[in-house]
Amino acid sequence: MAVAEISRTRTARSWNKAAHAAFVPTGMVTVLLGPLLPALSVRWSLNYAQAGSLFTAQFAGATVGTCLSGVIVSRWGFRYAINVGLFAMAVGVAGLPFSSHLLGLVCIFCYGSGLGLAIPAANLLVAAINPERRAAALSLLNFSWSLGAVACPFVMAAAVKADELQLFLLLLAGLLFLVLVGIAVMPLYPLEAAAVAGNDGAGSPAVHWRGRSFFVLSGLFFLYVGVENAFGGWIASYAKSLGTLSPTSSVMTPSFFLAALMFGRWMAPLALRKINEIKTARAGLSIACLGMTGLLLSRTMPCVIGSVAFAGFGLAAVYPITISRLSREFGSAASQVGSVMFTVANLGGALLPWIVGYSSQKFKSLEIGLLVPLAATILMYVLYRRNWASALVPAQPA
Repeated sequence: MAVAEISRTRTARSWNKAAHAAFVPTGMVTVLLGPLLPALSVRWSLNYAQAGSLFTAQFAGATVGTCLSGVIVSRWGFRYAINVGLFAMAVGVAGLPFSSHLLGLVCIFCYGSGLGLAIPAANLLVAAINPERRAAALSLLNFSWSLGAVACPFVMAAAVKADELQLFLLLLAGLLFLVLVGIAVMPLYPLEAAAVAGNDGAGSPAVHWRGRSFFVLSGLFFLYVGVENAFGGWIASYAKSLGTLSPTSSVMTPSFFLAALMFGRWMAPLALRKINEIKTARAGLSIACLGMTGLLLSRTMPCVIGSVAFAGFGLAAVYPITISRLSREFGSAASQVGSVMFTVANLGGALLPWIVGYSSQKFKSLEIGLLVPLAATILMYVLYRRNWASALVPAQPA
């Protein structure tokens, strides 16, 4: 038994490392379109509306991938979902340098679907194999995602300066494929073997779809991804609208938000050793609210940088903790419910940034628009103040 336990622990550590290795290039692919957009707009002669359709293609692909992720995990396991996602990302990214506008939309949809497949599967895998420290393990996993996301704009800028953008995209696709191969040859984790063997669902608990936990978690997934995309996506525009910052300084401001997210996720496991998940999430959301309020009052570069970094640090642990709550509340049904939750998250990521833009246009003020993520963050804090009720109905004996 001791030998079997040691082997299981080593396998779990290997799978943790594999998930981290997958999440670094996944983070790069997630934010790829933003810094790549100017080059694609010039190459394909796109106007603003046509350029916006590229984001729509990525969101649509991610939504489809997320819907499929839970089904694939429940039938074939986490590894299959992650590798199919990595393959879709590799194909989509590799095809971009050789694509026309229409084919480029297909490539972006393809790597978007890969993101939708791999991200939920990797998060749920890490939560499943770290039952005693879910939030801490997920914070470190999302730190690896942030590492890729922060590095991508800088690496791409160097590639553009050297006129090697095509090479950069091909190398990124190659990295995704190498990670895929590495995961494919790994031994099957016992948890996956049991899940695939028990695919018939006999004896598994039924999900209480109308339970309080289901609706609270749905709200948290929708709001968090919406806030991260809305606040992070409009930081540069707000900095530029101040008129006191150079164009280069304005473009750099989102990097400070992402870097603070990364640092916060690295520090979160230390905080979670002394403070429980719920209290950590509440504290983080309070800090994020202060940062967002500070940005609305900022007029100089140091104040803008400090505010966005404060907001990013506050938000850092919230998403990993929310995923941890999903795994804790739904147990073995987490992969089934996860496809719904991550789809809801995609909807939030698509809707809240649009509401910011619509509100800013209607009231002729980006400050008014940025009240949207601030209000959504306050609402998340309220949801984390509520009590949690069981989301599972005990399985009936056969």
